[in-house]
Amino acid sequence: MKEKYSQCMRDRQFLISCGIAFVMLAVAFVANFYVGLYAVERASNPVTDIILSNIPVFDVDGIFIYGPIILWLFVALILVRNPKQIPFTIKSMALFIFIRSVFVTLTHIGPFPGHLVFPANSFITFFTSGSDLFFSGHTGLPFLLALIYWRDENLRWIFLGASVLFGIVSLLGHLHYSIDVLSAFFITYTIFHLSERFFPKAEKLFSDNFFPNT
Repeated sequence: MKEKYSQCMRDRQFLISCGIAFVMLAVAFVANFYVGLYAVERASNPVTDIILSNIPVFDVDGIFIYGPIILWLFVALILVRNPKQIPFTIKSMALFIFIRSVFVTLTHIGPFPGHLVFPANSFITFFTSGSDLFFSGHTGLPFLLALIYWRDENLRWIFLGASVLFGIVSLLGHLHYSIDVLSAFFITYTIFHLSERFFPKAEKLFSDNFFPNT
């Protein structure tokens, strides 16, 4: 571990790439926050949904809030143990958040009636306003991680399982429409390939470090 960080600290290109990655992530979070406020202001009427209209609301706020926290702590541990994976992973996440913010500005459907409501002072309100519906970040981000770590079978299934779980939870709590959850898989797949195209050096560093024999 010490040797890994010693090499990274001597690599100017790696340090620059990490700096850019975290700046991108910060900007993406700020954009996401203000887009969420915009979505609340512009939210129109709700619509019917083939799944939500036929199931009751379940109390799944604990999983919806704390499940992702556990997942991101797990991701942080992976990245701390493998620092050369940081630039590509963080840049991909930042691109995901930014693209999702663009989608949210285009879609103003109101939340489904009777959905779970989080306290106004809850920290989760920084990440979601409740009206930023299309597409589901809870579903998409774990799926993005599954694609990034696809060649590691254990991590692939962990992230795929988290994506499916959070998607189901979002529907059970009426926190997302069905289209928000299902479309997340298709849009995220495209975002992953955009990341490979936009950040080739970071992607190569990631692959050479994590999959040295491929």
